[in-house]
Amino acid sequence: LIFIMHLQEFVTVLVRDPRIQKEDSWHSYIDYEIFIHTNSICFTRKTSCVRRRFREFVWLRQRLQSNAVLIQLPELPSKTPFFNMNNPHHVDHRRQGLQEFLEKILQDVLLLSDSRLHLFLQTQLSPEDMEACVSGQTKYSVADAIHSFASLNRRFPIEDEERKKGKNDADSDSESSSSGLRPSDDSISCGCKTSPASEES
Repeated sequence: LIFIMHLQEFVTVLVRDPRIQKEDSWHSYIDYEIFIHTNSICFTRKTSCVRRRFREFVWLRQRLQSNAVLIQLPELPSKTPFFNMNNPHHVDHRRQGLQEFLEKILQDVLLLSDSRLHLFLQTQLSPEDMEACVSGQTKYSVADAIHSFASLNRRFPIEDEERKKGKNDADSDSESSSSGLRPSDDSISCGCKTSPASEES
């Protein structure tokens, strides 16, 4: 008997490591690390990590909904006026809601075909730059943007090899890279740093 094994496609998404970021002397917000590990042919990179804030999730949902009118998208965690970024329970509740949102989005083949979703998950481009890229107003393509971002974050493609070499410090769920990230920075740089925090918009 010959058994033919079909490799099951999977997409693992983790929303983790909320961090407070200072916008200016009066305003702060929280961003979250989005970690993707997949073998899906839909994805340009099989492993990636970016940081996004709540308002960027809101933008993503609006854009996906406008492009997939017949699909009822999952809801984001509600934006409450009582949200306290210094309250760990509030922050973790929102983090869980954002992860559930992405998990549901990534199960829909039609939504997976939207380039904005891939730029959101695998680059640090701002919403404005993502729109420009998708509409062909940039010199770089969607795939170019994702590859450029990955090339500046060498840790992710080789993270498994590093683990095998005995770097046990990367084994915990809060693994981090030492590279620093400016949230919503138009430059392509990822800072998947570790430290507890909390969020607003």
